[in-house]
Amino acid sequence: MSSTIAVEIKRLPHGEGLPLPAYATGGAAGMDVISAEDVTLEPGARHPVATGLALAIPQGYEIQVRPRSGLALKHGITVPNTPGTIDSDYRGELKIIMINHGGEPFPIRRGDRVAQLVLAPVVQAKWSEVEVLDATERGSGGFGSTGGHEKL
Repeated sequence: MSSTIAVEIKRLPHGEGLPLPAYATGGAAGMDVISAEDVTLEPGARHPVATGLALAIPQGYEIQVRPRSGLALKHGITVPNTPGTIDSDYRGELKIIMINHGGEPFPIRRGDRVAQLVLAPVVQAKWSEVEVLDATERGSGGFGSTGGHEKL
């Protein structure tokens, strides 16, 4: 059983004629978002790709920006701050920070699907400072303390 939350979206002048973010299938968690510009990502380069959209995300939610798996696997194109967070109080243009980890220049054309957007609930923390934390089996064991790839 799925539910929907209304999210206001404003199309900016350079986004005219482009489709709004959409789910590719009925079971998709992420909506594909489209580039509103032409740009070529050189190997190692980053660029904030314009979408031509601004959002009013309801308070208590965020939009997570995630890479498209096909671009990552086939071309090394990803979102470096994955998942990126668009906060509910941001009203500027949604731009997708993209990076080319591949070995070849990668052209992005207006209308190309560049990332996925996932609407997610947010719970804000309220800190409760204490002198001692409760004990756990793991304790203060850090990176790799629960086992690593050598055990696989």
